[in-house]
Amino acid sequence: MEITEKNMQPAETQVLDQIISNRRSLMKLGGAALAGFALAGIAKAQAAVTDTDILNFALNLEYLEAEYYTIATSGMTIDQMGIGITGTGTQGGVTIKNNSPASAQVPFATPAIQSYAQEVATEERKHVSFLRSALGSSAVAQPAIDLLNSFNGLAAAAGIGSSFDPFSSEVNFLLGAYIFEDVGVTAYHGAAGLITTPANLDAAAGILAVEGYHAGLIRTVLYGLDAANPSLGIDATATKISKARAALDGTNNDDIGLGVVTNSLGSASTIVNADANTIAFSRTTTQVLSIVYAGGSGKGGFFPAGLNGTIK
Repeated sequence: MEITEKNMQPAETQVLDQIISNRRSLMKLGGAALAGFALAGIAKAQAAVTDTDILNFALNLEYLEAEYYTIATSGMTIDQMGIGITGTGTQGGVTIKNNSPASAQVPFATPAIQSYAQEVATEERKHVSFLRSALGSSAVAQPAIDLLNSFNGLAAAAGIGSSFDPFSSEVNFLLGAYIFEDVGVTAYHGAAGLITTPANLDAAAGILAVEGYHAGLIRTVLYGLDAANPSLGIDATATKISKARAALDGTNNDDIGLGVVTNSLGSASTIVNADANTIAFSRTTTQVLSIVYAGGSGKGGFFPAGLNGTIK
């Protein structure tokens, strides 16, 4: 599915608010799921993992985000940009349309959106480099990443069509980014309870804050584009993606779509993806994997051969 932009008014892509959220009680550990670990007590009851395991789990996810944004903005993979992808485990490449990253560079129509994308791409590459440096010889290699079939499968699961090309337009690019950023926030929030070294927790908290900025930016721009171009149905598509994520992680209630809610003061946007206490949602590693594997067991979706490292 592709959302066209023929009536779009670039000047109306304004940034609104951003905040982030939390999570409710215990979750069932079913399926496999995308980046996170839940509250400290719950997480520690699952399995004994080390800080190295956690940081490598995060590194796998940062490889995914960095590749997506870098290809979209430059037409190059991160190793072509000089970022290391070697390490322990099986190193893999990126599956992309036409087998050519250059053909997947997004034809941005709005300078502001292109600038946002360039900033996020730079920051995600820095996250990869930072985690690799912190892990040293223990860093995992980039696993095989699929940015073609994965989007088609998730589009079908979300009920937005049999195919979806996130590189065909800036709106589709933003919707593709919408898939990643909210999951990244829940992943780092969940991981916090498992990290034992203060320095590592401090670094993870810092990355979580940046991922929160990214998620708020993506959601805000999409919301603004929908308000300026309601016929495109952007908010409705984003909400379907949120419902698909919640279904894949087995909760069906830990993801807020885009739109408006009515309170005593009138209508309010739903930029912040949070629980009733406005605390960012948190996901276990199992739940995160279930999303990035698109419901697959041990592999699938964005990681056709699975992640590298202990947590996979």
